Amino acid sequence: MRYFVFSDIHGNLEALEAVLEVLNEENDCIPICLGDIVGYGPNPHECIQAIRDRNILSIVGNHDRAAIDEVDISYFNPYAKEAVLWTRSILKDSDTDFLRSLPVVRTFGNMTLVHATPCDPHSWNYLFTLFDAQNNFKCFNTQLCFIGHSHSPIIIVQKHSGECWVHPHTVIGVQHDLRFIVNAGSVGQPRDGNPDAAYMIYDDQEGTIEIHRVAYAMRKTQEKMKRHGLPDYLIERLELGR
Repeated sequence: MRYFVFSDIHGNLEALEAVLEVLNEENDCIPICLGDIVGYGPNPHECIQAIRDRNILSIVGNHDRAAIDEVDISYFNPYAKEAVLWTRSILKDSDTDFLRSLPVVRTFGNMTLVHATPCDPHSWNYLFTLFDAQNNFKCFNTQLCFIGHSHSPIIIVQKHSGECWVHPHTVIGVQHDLRFIVNAGSVGQPRDGNPDAAYMIYDDQEGTIEIHRVAYAMRKTQEKMKRHGLPDYLIERLELGR
């Protein structure tokens, strides 16, 4: 089976449509969304609808919870807070019901799916260092854990001995004696210096994980954000991939 995994759409419909167009060509893949469907971008309803229409297996992110007033946004930066409050103002009841229905963690086959970290996932912590990774490998029992949240794709590998390292390439073989934490990056607001939408494909028959990028109609997204009065900082960062 092949799995098409993506995360952090953040209301960016053009980026999501570009990723879903690739998914249409990969018609034997099971799609998985790792949360933060909304937040920052100008099309929260349309992005939720696209996920619902395809019945995509999904989990919830902190911005999704913030948009339905189930996360304290006092720790959000001013731009994120402004975007969340705007998102709340335009979501439909069906949107909030859908976001409220999503779990924080799912186990699916040999995969654990969580937006932030498998350790204390409701705290929405970030996994930035190998020390963070070593601690989080202790908090799930499957071979693989797929995450989002930081908007930067990365593959972290652990040996049976507990030693961890960052895999330096975008493709890796899934050896049976290794475990993996894989960040799918972001569809709608990448922060690794590459503005293209990110997604990954896990092939459990070939035993591979591969991170991919696809360009999208960014200017259209930016124009819509301007029309809605969303912060200039959020508009400008899209083209920087930061």
